[in-house]
Amino acid sequence: MIECTINGQVVQTKEGQTIYEAATSAGIKIPTLCYDERLKPHGSCRICVVEVAGARSLMASCSTPAANGMVIQTESEAVVTARKEILDLILANHPLDCLTCEKAGRCTLQDLCFQYDIEESSFDGKRKNYDKDTSNEFYVADQSKCILCGKCVYVCSQVQSTEAICFIDRGFETHVGTPFEMGLSESTCVSCGNCISVCPVGALLPKRKEKYRYWETREVKTTCAYCGVGCQMKLLVKENKVVEILPDKGAANEGLLCVKGRFAHDFIGHPDRLTTPLIRRNGTLEPASWEEALNLVTEKIQTIRQEHGADAIAGFSSARVTNEENYLMNKLMRGAIGTNNIDHCARLCHASTVAGLATTLGSGAMTNPMADVKNAEVIFITGSNTTEAHPVMGAYVRQARKAGSKLIVADPREIELAEEADLFLKIRPGSSVALSNAMIHVILQEKLENKTFIEEHTEDVDQLIAAVAECTPEWAETVTGVPAETIRQAARMYADSHASSIIYSMGITQHVNGTENVMSLSNLALVTGNLGKPGAGVNPLRGQNNVQGACDMGALPNVMPAYQPVNSPETIARFKEAWGVALPQSPGLTVTQAIPAAAEGSVKMLYVMGENPMISDPDTHHVKEGLEKAFLVVQDIFLTETGQLADVVLPAAVFAEKEGTFTNTERRVQRVRQAVMAPGEARPDWWILMQLLNRLGLESSYKGPKDIFEEIRRVAPSYAGISYDRIEEEGLCWPCPAESHGGTPILHVGKIARGAGLFKPVQWQPSPELGQEAYPDIMTTGRILYHFHTRTMTAKSPGIEAIAPENYVEIHPEMASAKGIQEGDLVAIASPRGEIRVKARITDRVDAQVVFVPFHWSEGANVLTNGEVLDPYCKIPGFKVTGVNVEKTGDLGA
Repeated sequence: MIECTINGQVVQTKEGQTIYEAATSAGIKIPTLCYDERLKPHGSCRICVVEVAGARSLMASCSTPAANGMVIQTESEAVVTARKEILDLILANHPLDCLTCEKAGRCTLQDLCFQYDIEESSFDGKRKNYDKDTSNEFYVADQSKCILCGKCVYVCSQVQSTEAICFIDRGFETHVGTPFEMGLSESTCVSCGNCISVCPVGALLPKRKEKYRYWETREVKTTCAYCGVGCQMKLLVKENKVVEILPDKGAANEGLLCVKGRFAHDFIGHPDRLTTPLIRRNGTLEPASWEEALNLVTEKIQTIRQEHGADAIAGFSSARVTNEENYLMNKLMRGAIGTNNIDHCARLCHASTVAGLATTLGSGAMTNPMADVKNAEVIFITGSNTTEAHPVMGAYVRQARKAGSKLIVADPREIELAEEADLFLKIRPGSSVALSNAMIHVILQEKLENKTFIEEHTEDVDQLIAAVAECTPEWAETVTGVPAETIRQAARMYADSHASSIIYSMGITQHVNGTENVMSLSNLALVTGNLGKPGAGVNPLRGQNNVQGACDMGALPNVMPAYQPVNSPETIARFKEAWGVALPQSPGLTVTQAIPAAAEGSVKMLYVMGENPMISDPDTHHVKEGLEKAFLVVQDIFLTETGQLADVVLPAAVFAEKEGTFTNTERRVQRVRQAVMAPGEARPDWWILMQLLNRLGLESSYKGPKDIFEEIRRVAPSYAGISYDRIEEEGLCWPCPAESHGGTPILHVGKIARGAGLFKPVQWQPSPELGQEAYPDIMTTGRILYHFHTRTMTAKSPGIEAIAPENYVEIHPEMASAKGIQEGDLVAIASPRGEIRVKARITDRVDAQVVFVPFHWSEGANVLTNGEVLDPYCKIPGFKVTGVNVEKTGDLGA
């Protein structure tokens, strides 16, 4: 620590911190136009100059290190004079249209001119005159208002790492634009809006659907409802409408948002929202009262339970609703109805993560925080299109890459990060186990393993050694298509590092051997000792905003909240005491079992909350058969494709209309806050579930989600130390067993959670979808940046729909040439389950025998995927490998 004096106040600060940082830590405000704590100091604006005793000139406080004994004045006469001159010069070529400028009220230049009494420039300078760039769907760039502070350029290059904009020309003509002045719509811009968020003036502004002034709005801090990153954000509310979203700085997102979080919020107040309960009468869904709808659902539950037993009812909880609501769905199904038939969409994405990592490590969750990847020396990304599916995490990876981290990418497609990787392994779909085993083979053969870690923290290493003995890189080349020498390089790079991080997502998990894929990655981390320390770990990226929380709350058929087994005597006793009822003890049906059971007639009723299986589940035609045969209750925010088949529809509130918590992919429990009222008769999911609990005899009188969370703390040990008060400003990572505990950002520190890391030998087996004579091509699926899950929310955004209006298939030029397919042609893709028709995109991102189809659209990829053959450990389907036949339309019975 060093000591300096600022405005007569003695300030202690860490050595190496700037004067600006020292002053800020002491509560002394220094104005600036260009500073951002995430950027390398560049001192562009000079507004932050201060006077240092003994110095020849004023110094930029944002880029000058504080020194021991320094005496500093932040508002001396010389400083104020300099700031006035700088503002005078800026105004010389800045338009004075504050009365009509949309940034008024949130403009830093306006505030500083007011503070220092600058009304107009004393210079008769030339004005800038640039055409506005309105080509982006979400925002406008007006360089006539730019003050060249550089924040947008540096945030784009250093933080977001997209590098879509730069400085162009020199001298007076210097301005910010895209390379070659191509315009934003033709640039590499991904519309994250992070440049807008840091612009201190009106040069970058969102396109507004209606006029508002910033002083007419109020801010509500909350958590994003899209992917599992859990970005913190501020909802700007005018009257009862969210008019804009701004990023907030939280541990998960560090002030970043993606295009969906920043701009795709039209769904909140969309006119298509469900506003009243609906009951099917004479084949048509008609409006009903809450009393009618809830009574009908209750009567059906009671009748079916009496005539067929509780296990004739199944419920799907949701990764989109809060922890409190998932908990009550769990309580409804198990406590009030008496069945363990509860599951949710984790079954279709990360059930294999939960099963695999719980077996080998004792915890089925992400081991390290997302931003911790910046501490990694080597990053191994496999089965994760990180920059599109989890854009903020993708930004962290790129930041790490620029700071010197090495990057290995293994994927069937040449994703964006493949272009930046030190090694890109273009593997065949379904060959991940072979790759992992071959890498471990090399590590053991070349004695690169961490022997001390293996001896002290693992068990069954001999079984692993035997299992990979024959898995040479040459053998793996025949399976994966990756050259043997490249596999060796990847193994050496991963092992020869003090901290290597594995990042994966559904490209690993959504296979019929998904659990073994996960176990093979755990083996790789264990054999090299890459657990329990910064920059390392096995890090699954969860797909939806609260899929981690839904799992934590027991929305799984075999465990109660906090992963307590349903057949454990301790679990049964704990929840009998908490709920006052006896609980079922046999594990229930998974999503992938419940729908076939409905089709077969053994499940008579399905209660679907916040899920859309008509798009998300495999083999759409078979899904429809099951949904149509059962009595179907759908609780959602829109009349989805699933809702259209329902017997009862219950209108729910969106995240901006209720209180609660989400748990993000790094196990961080964060607050969700109500900003607006729900439309019409729509109600929060917790309220709906509480009404049913009371009708079914499990008396509940929660005043709100906080009461529910307090009950969660009592029955879920990993959440016991977390409270609303403790996470008011920043979330906490579980496990957090007591209020005196600070949470657990990194798992397995000092000791693996299960006691010792278990090596689980696995052998590669080809997918049953491969080698079908009638379906010789391979289809794989995934997300794209501009849509989310089943498009329930993103399809309501005109900007999103303008960029990504329809489904498509990526086809390699070699396959396209052989089949006579050209760019834009309508292509028929068939599997044993059905056929779809989509437009072709010709690209070498995929291999010659592989096609890629996004899964967001109805009548899309999941019409073709297989829902019958499941992972034996966790019952997840093999979405990522489907045998198909691809032909130009007209050649398949068009």
